[in-house]
Amino acid sequence: MTDVDVTTNLVKLSLPDHPQPLGSRIPSANTIRWEPDEKTNKNQVPFVSVFVTQPALRSCVSFAESDLENETGGWLLGKWRKDYLRNQFFIVIETVLQAQFTRNSRTFLTFTKDSQVSLRRTLDEKHPGKEFVGWFHTHPNMGVFLSHYDLWLHQHFFPEMWQVALVIEPVTKAGGFFIRTTDGSLASRSYFGFSEILGRERQSVVVWKNLQPALL
Repeated sequence: MTDVDVTTNLVKLSLPDHPQPLGSRIPSANTIRWEPDEKTNKNQVPFVSVFVTQPALRSCVSFAESDLENETGGWLLGKWRKDYLRNQFFIVIETVLQAQFTRNSRTFLTFTKDSQVSLRRTLDEKHPGKEFVGWFHTHPNMGVFLSHYDLWLHQHFFPEMWQVALVIEPVTKAGGFFIRTTDGSLASRSYFGFSEILGRERQSVVVWKNLQPALL
């Protein structure tokens, strides 16, 4: 589970309101669609489709496996767009930033004011033009779900419909995206898959065993 430092003035991480996303064709070519092997989200329609580049996936795995005893986490950067021809919203996760100055243990991760300021500064200085499309954290030996505190953090610091939460279980090698559905709800144990944008080798780098390639 994840907590926040409520003893300090917290920095809101969402970007200024965007009335409408920029238009772009959905990047469905040269991708592999990964779906949970157990469908916990039946009859639920996510507000956005998630696409992840391979460098971002490798960063997620590297950060998650850097500490198999305690929770770790950070932010997902990229862009949110709409394919106006298909009338479909989507995000592309391009960069992953590990949170610094956190407090963590086996069962919690605290984002302090310093960690939030540091990440915001990194975004402004090194990744101009990218957006906070979500965040990630790990649950070593606990499973893929959002705790009560995770839900609170997501609703308060990532309130946009298109912002997502990625939970990674690095010990059993599992992962899943928690995405608001079209009615605005967010379930704590119903996670979705994503589309992996393949690189030049056209080979997958996904290591999460709870996901399987979707049949076309």
